Amino acid sequence: MSRTLPARQAEELHKSIIAYLSANNLPTSASALRGELSLGEDVYDANTAKKYETLLEKKWTSIVRLQKKIMELETRNAELQSEVDNATPTSLSKRNQDPVSWLPRNPSRHTLEGHRDPVNCVAFHPKFSSLASGSDDCTIRIYDWELGEWEQTIKAHTRAVLDLDYGGPKSALLLASCSSDLSIKIWDPADGYKNIRTLSGHDHSVSAVRFIPSGSTGAFSTGNMLVSASGDKTLKIWDTTTGFCVRTLHGHVGWVRDVCPSLDGNYLLSTGADHTARLWELSVANPETKVTMLGHEHVVQCCAFAPPAAYEYLGALAGLKKPPPLTSPAEFMATGSRDKTIRLWDSRGTCIKVLIGHDNWVNGLVFHPGGKYLLSVADDKSLRCWDLSQEGKCVKVISDSHDHFVKCLRWAPSLAKDAPAVNGGAITQNGEDGAVKKADTAEEKIRCVIATASVDQKVKVWAN
Repeated sequence: MSRTLPARQAEELHKSIIAYLSANNLPTSASALRGELSLGEDVYDANTAKKYETLLEKKWTSIVRLQKKIMELETRNAELQSEVDNATPTSLSKRNQDPVSWLPRNPSRHTLEGHRDPVNCVAFHPKFSSLASGSDDCTIRIYDWELGEWEQTIKAHTRAVLDLDYGGPKSALLLASCSSDLSIKIWDPADGYKNIRTLSGHDHSVSAVRFIPSGSTGAFSTGNMLVSASGDKTLKIWDTTTGFCVRTLHGHVGWVRDVCPSLDGNYLLSTGADHTARLWELSVANPETKVTMLGHEHVVQCCAFAPPAAYEYLGALAGLKKPPPLTSPAEFMATGSRDKTIRLWDSRGTCIKVLIGHDNWVNGLVFHPGGKYLLSVADDKSLRCWDLSQEGKCVKVISDSHDHFVKCLRWAPSLAKDAPAVNGGAITQNGEDGAVKKADTAEEKIRCVIATASVDQKVKVWAN
């Protein structure tokens, strides 16, 4: 029989096996093997036995580690190959420089730690490099995302913090938080994040809060308005100046999981445990459901309005010969569900595309400000990038974005037009008449920064 190993390596293997058998109280087997191999005391003495005693186990565990590393490298190689296969040479060369083509990639720029329980939400300050995170540990932590440094911790609620949002008047920017303790709290970043108001009225956990942008043609155009979604099956609109609930919206028949306002503040998109998404029109005297979107087979976890920059791609998906006007703020939407799918919808409530790829609950969605991509995170620990110009094809997967379920995803928002263009800004913004207008230098204004948070108690910042 021919040998696979050279003579020297074969001799080391034999000695290792004998030493392993002796160390595990198998002297008969060890003696028999020594006899068959003719290893006398001159070749295999006590010192030799001691030398080889643990060698076989060390080699075995090294092989297991190497096999795991090889599998990880093969997975990473497949991801990179997929990215190469779905990108043109031009886009590859520009991806790191062109904000419109930028997508997150491993490793993240910063991993922010400090929370003692799962992190449920993150929110970017619209002007400064502050990032807020909320957790099951009842606290809000404020970080500097550029430096990757913790700034302060706010003892915010008596139960889990479920969502956060910066907003309000430009002259008096606020941070809103909501919790399983049934309350919403308003914080003043300019005064050391002092709690200036607590909003009470929901009868169940408050799962989402969002400031309604100014510019609405209806009753909610002041910039002081906040919308919340709750397990009590309602949406509530609040005046943050007075702390009063000015409107309660009924329609969902299950826990309302998420809510998102349109860019102009005239519409709301909400999702719930009733497997539906609803589009609400706020510009009318009595806000009501304009469209109910049916199709998901489980709880609808998250939602997002598509920016006007995405209309050319989504219009093609919808079969339109001409994309809708950029001044129309609520033409297309996306929803993510526990049924593991993402659905793209038009303003009539027609599902124009189902994106399949995640292996678990989809928890967060955000459209790329450049309009070409949709990003998503899920309980399968992955971050996925979908190319809308390729009919929603998944062109990038960061499969190990976190060590546990990924709970949320946020893109750093635009800077105001009259502010210095530090770190970029928006591709679109509201004009004085409330219409959505395209920025003059879109590429320079997009901030290539996103944040994710996870049950692994970490917040990650992905930046160019």
